[in-house]
Amino acid sequence: RIGDSGVMGFVTNAGFIEANTADGLRKCLAEEFSSIYVFHLRGNARTSGEMRRKEKDNVFGQGTRTPIAITLFVKNPTASSHGNIFLHDIGDYLTQAEKLEKISAFASINGIAAADGWQRITPDAHNDWIGQRDNSFSSFISMGDKKDKDAITVFENYSNGVVTSRDAWSYQFSRKNLDFSTREMIDYYNQEVKRYEKACIGLSKEQYPDVNNFINNDATKISWSRAIKKDLSRHVKHVFQGNSIRVSIYRPFTKTWMYFNRQFNEMVLQMPRIFPESTIDNRVICVTGLGTQKVFSTIMSAAVADFQLLANSQCFPLKLYEPSTAAEDSAPQPDLFTPATTTAPTPATPRYTSRDGITDAGLAHFHATYPTETISKEDVFYYIYGLLHSEDYKAKYADNLTKELPRIPCVGQAADFWAFSTAGRELAELHVNYETQAKYPVTLDCGGKKLAELHDKDFYVTKMKFASKADKSTVIYNHAITMKGIPLEAYEYVVNGKPALEWVMERQGVSTHKDSGIVNDANDWAVETMKNARYPLELFQRVITVSLRTMAIVRGLPGLDVYGKGNMAQ
Repeated sequence: RIGDSGVMGFVTNAGFIEANTADGLRKCLAEEFSSIYVFHLRGNARTSGEMRRKEKDNVFGQGTRTPIAITLFVKNPTASSHGNIFLHDIGDYLTQAEKLEKISAFASINGIAAADGWQRITPDAHNDWIGQRDNSFSSFISMGDKKDKDAITVFENYSNGVVTSRDAWSYQFSRKNLDFSTREMIDYYNQEVKRYEKACIGLSKEQYPDVNNFINNDATKISWSRAIKKDLSRHVKHVFQGNSIRVSIYRPFTKTWMYFNRQFNEMVLQMPRIFPESTIDNRVICVTGLGTQKVFSTIMSAAVADFQLLANSQCFPLKLYEPSTAAEDSAPQPDLFTPATTTAPTPATPRYTSRDGITDAGLAHFHATYPTETISKEDVFYYIYGLLHSEDYKAKYADNLTKELPRIPCVGQAADFWAFSTAGRELAELHVNYETQAKYPVTLDCGGKKLAELHDKDFYVTKMKFASKADKSTVIYNHAITMKGIPLEAYEYVVNGKPALEWVMERQGVSTHKDSGIVNDANDWAVETMKNARYPLELFQRVITVSLRTMAIVRGLPGLDVYGKGNMAQ
């Protein structure tokens, strides 16, 4: 548009300023323009917690959830240098009115310059403009690397959580309801296949109707996605598989029934190698994935994890499983006195062989650092979980952790290694077995009644809420019960951008999916699965204990000394 000389101005989504996927764009912009001025207006509503409060209002009000930037691109052929990048951040906690007032007051580039508001940006080696990474991070061993097959990593394999593309249909607190709704959806899908088959009779494949225009998009019947549209286009029918229903972890401290099935989950990824059957024990360290604005977080799971358990979850397993088949060892064999029969042999029984999720090279990396210590792969697994909770680690490498998977330093002393590993085991027990932790003794106001006088119906919860925004020590559980004396320090344990207790409040209730109309009732899990109508109330009390104990362990972790041996990536 402007050729070799001129100025362009845009008001755009501000994601390109720091998104990991826009590094190439930033590189090209810096090469092409002599000067770039970015007025960052913030307003990202896809964040949470303190970060969300800092982003505050969008300049366009509720019309958009994306951050906004005003950017001026300058081409000056006589400029002595190119790629001069200047940024002004409008600031934290500002309302829409305050932001608009600032924009009006500045009026121009010169207005910001007069206020000495421009920050000179020098891109780093990754073409990062803001949130530049700590270069020492690259010297640590990576948890996993699927791009460089020759890289030495701690874990052999890892996986995103499951992407269903139809959560309302795939997750239910009631196993009976999940069974019913999934059967109904699959039946409807098969009816659409039959209808499509009929429409294709007498046509060549090139003449088949376009699937996207053919299907019935009634959201109360099914949620269409790329994979099942492709199956429909190939006339593939499916059957309901009862053994695909299993317990999963959907959000932090929220177990639910899931239809875990390759045909009706858009992407199961590596999860079948991690949790191949409901009876197999395993654990995964889940961490925040890439491409998200959420602050780094980690949690451990012993069940199939959803993609958004943490934002874009990546899961690193203790064990990996491979299918194998073996004939029944107990099948009778013919001998001299027993004639062979023509009966078909007993079918092969599917079994799984397991191996460690942590690589031999990963273990050797730690042995080389602590040669006098006897360290197992399990010790390393829990060391990592403890280290990922370190406030020092998360603060020092915060910018790295938004753009790449965690790398694991070796701490300077063997005693600190064991402190992190021991803490990791303790945290794992709290987070995996949260349902069996002690109930914190909050005060229960039951409207003049004693707790023992309440009936099951009195524990039915539709939506927990704070008594007031200013006081989180009191939570109204339902019409009959109010919890008082909740320690405020329990809210300091934050996972995936929200206090663990607020995850319980959000998920232990009744919700209706807008498009499908499917109702999901946490009381069903309490009554049908846990056989305890008090489960949501008691879960809140148990997670108070989990939160307080977690923060005590985190505060007791050693300081982050990473200047010992073994930190050079090999």
